[in-house]
Amino acid sequence: MSIGNSPEDERSFEGDREDAFPSIGRALQQARIAAGLTVDDVSNATRVRNGIVHAIEADDFAPCGGDVYARGHIRTLAKAVHLDPEPLLAQFSAERGGRPAPTPAAPLFEAERIRPERRGPNWTAAMVAAIVAVIGFVGFTAFKGGDDSGARDQVAEGSTPSTSKSASATPKKDSKPADTEPEPSDSAIAAAPQDKVTVQVSAPDGRSWISAKDHNGRLLFDGLLKQGESKTFQDSSKINLVLGDAGAIQLYVNGKKIEDDFRPGAVERLTYTKGDPQVG
Repeated sequence: MSIGNSPEDERSFEGDREDAFPSIGRALQQARIAAGLTVDDVSNATRVRNGIVHAIEADDFAPCGGDVYARGHIRTLAKAVHLDPEPLLAQFSAERGGRPAPTPAAPLFEAERIRPERRGPNWTAAMVAAIVAVIGFVGFTAFKGGDDSGARDQVAEGSTPSTSKSASATPKKDSKPADTEPEPSDSAIAAAPQDKVTVQVSAPDGRSWISAKDHNGRLLFDGLLKQGESKTFQDSSKINLVLGDAGAIQLYVNGKKIEDDFRPGAVERLTYTKGDPQVG
């Protein structure tokens, strides 16, 4: 009768060795149970699917999709169950024949690389850009033209001054001023609205500084009126004038000539309202 270990003794020795050096999955499972966590708890905390957690605890790393991902899952699960992941990663490397060499980044993302394609000219975009440019040019031209014509034709009303020159009152260059005073035409007199006050200031015989304000006291014009020039002001109720050299000025109020005999060099302050001309 030989003396030796019985099969029961051998099985007991193998069980003790397994407890002393548990596998990676067994170590993670024991740590999870010791922490009072379920597989669902670990899955929710780490976002690792239940099936992968069960497979890793059974030492099946195939569902991980490769050693790189298996290492990441081992590290994540170990931290979740309060284990140091480094010994488990070292054991995993030893069982897999050492730590694999780093995989170059380019092959991993080869499938996602956007390869440039040679394309022909984008005629649609070019046509749209050309149409937009033409529309912008036409709009700018129309807007600028409208501003110019409006500036020429506008008559001062309220706080907006305007200038109108009389062809008969404007002397030609290098010619003597006309001997006769300019008279407003019948159409100009008829055009004066009855519900507003219209004042035309002209300088047929010289030049004078003038200032014009509306009934609110807002300035319509303040400057020098040269010989031969004229300006027209219009307001809903009242025009206030200051003439620096009243003797050089001819006035028409609401289409009618003012016959006052202003002295040369005299400064006059005048106010005109709707209705018949009157000096304020």
